Amino acid sequence: MSEWSVVCLCADWCGVCKQYQSVFEGVARRFPGVSFHWVDIEDEDEAMGDVDVETFPTLLIAEGDRVHHFGALTPQPEVLSRLVAGFTAEAGRAAASDPEAAALWARVHRVLGPSTCR
Repeated sequence: MSEWSVVCLCADWCGVCKQYQSVFEGVARRFPGVSFHWVDIEDEDEAMGDVDVETFPTLLIAEGDRVHHFGALTPQPEVLSRLVAGFTAEAGRAAASDPEAAALWARVHRVLGPSTCR
């Protein structure tokens, strides 16, 4: 079984992020086999590197070390659920080829540790 991770990039000062966090945590409970992580981009600025997050929430979905999705997301539970279900249902499919997203995932993955939103 592949290890899937969903990372929401947020900022403590962002009102949309504050409202979305409970939605993100609720969706996480629906996918017990997937690791969900809430990452404040200012707390983890070293891991963010040169990546400039312009829209919140921004989501990164990875299977192992391969990034499948990196981009802004409409802050609705149905959208997140469909996105996660769609990617995890097709485990092993070709990953996106975005070097910036892959480098970001490698840095963020190192700092996440065992902490998840569950």
